[in-house]
Amino acid sequence: MAAGTQRTNPPRGGLPRALDSAVGTPGEGMRPPGTPKAVGVVWGLLGLNTLGSAGAQTIFPIPRSLIQMVTMGALVGAFALALALNLRLRIRANAFVLLLTLLLLPSLISSANLESGFGALFRCARLTLFVATLWLLSRWWDGSLTFVRTHIRMYFVVFSSVIAGLVISPGAAMPELYGGRLVGALWPLTPPQIGQYAAVIIGLTVLLVLGRRTTGRSAALIIVPSLVLLALTHTRTATIGLLAGLVLAILSLVLSSAAARRFFTWAVLCATVTAVGFASALQAWFLRGQSQEYFTSLTGRAKVWDALLDAPRTLVEELFGTGLGDKSFGGLPIDNSWLAVYDEQGLTGVVVVVTLFLVLGGVALLRPPSLPRACAIFLISYVAISSYTEAGLGDASAYLLHLAVAASLLATPATAPVLEPSATSRTAPSPAPEGVRRHVPRWARR
Repeated sequence: MAAGTQRTNPPRGGLPRALDSAVGTPGEGMRPPGTPKAVGVVWGLLGLNTLGSAGAQTIFPIPRSLIQMVTMGALVGAFALALALNLRLRIRANAFVLLLTLLLLPSLISSANLESGFGALFRCARLTLFVATLWLLSRWWDGSLTFVRTHIRMYFVVFSSVIAGLVISPGAAMPELYGGRLVGALWPLTPPQIGQYAAVIIGLTVLLVLGRRTTGRSAALIIVPSLVLLALTHTRTATIGLLAGLVLAILSLVLSSAAARRFFTWAVLCATVTAVGFASALQAWFLRGQSQEYFTSLTGRAKVWDALLDAPRTLVEELFGTGLGDKSFGGLPIDNSWLAVYDEQGLTGVVVVVTLFLVLGGVALLRPPSLPRACAIFLISYVAISSYTEAGLGDASAYLLHLAVAASLLATPATAPVLEPSATSRTAPSPAPEGVRRHVPRWARR
């Protein structure tokens, strides 16, 4: 070691430092110098807005109107803070946010008819603020892992409230109304929501371990609790999306990462042994005590889907939908993003959402193998699979936040501005390199 240098060891300690280590290490992938820390606060406020207001009964009853005030206040605060951080309105051209802006068109056209009531216009205003905040944040989308770390931290805070509710009142956290599945006892969160957040955290943290952005011990502090919560929610869609997304993401790293090849080999071996040895237990977990017929009908969702598709519609409703609503039909939840977009934003909205996935997927496939590309592939794959039994692609939701993280990972790094040469540098000749003889014209030698 050269004289005057000193070896530094990584910090060890409690959960905050371990969490920082689990979501990024100094070097590539850390927060760029030009990214303010307040950007993470804006992202957390956007996540708070997407938590929703409908869920199980909490330990301390919270009026729904108060929850809606908190969530909408978080969105307004996120937009105001993002605007304060980006007063000059410097944004980056981004196809993802542009397509979300185009999605506002059918939303406004269909909601202006007030067929879904004044709530449709309110939801349009909410979606407009959401998209505007993403435009303001696009200035800091540079292909780094900045928003991945922020995403993990945000949902880990949400998990802290879920774990606290489970410890305080296990009966309220796993009520019989939901079949003993885990819900939010302090904040009204449904089992699919908790399963979704757990799957996203697990997938991103596993990829950070494979990319050597964290240690196994630090990552275990996030992965192990998340796996326990995912198992307690009995969320099949989140589990399938997690496994399929990780397979696609790791396969994108296999040719360039030896750690990814080893992990994939051991994962396939362990999955095979688990499937053979615990087949009956896995089947019971997936069925959740339901009959085979009820399971094949996707817990009654197919009946709602058939009724929605058979309902008569005018040409305007076919093209632009009936307006932004609560993602239900006939008083029952739709639980399908594509049918929800078709119902509320028509075929125009479906075309925009399909184009959104094609653009993100195409850009991800054209990028060279890297950890940001693998994280983006995982998020895109997870959202695409989950959209079959969950709604949210046509409105401000956690699914759009996942895709926004993927868009930030696929963005090209910002280039340094080219400085204009000064008047002196334009007129003064540049000195000749050392050891090179400058040619002097004959008229100058005289």
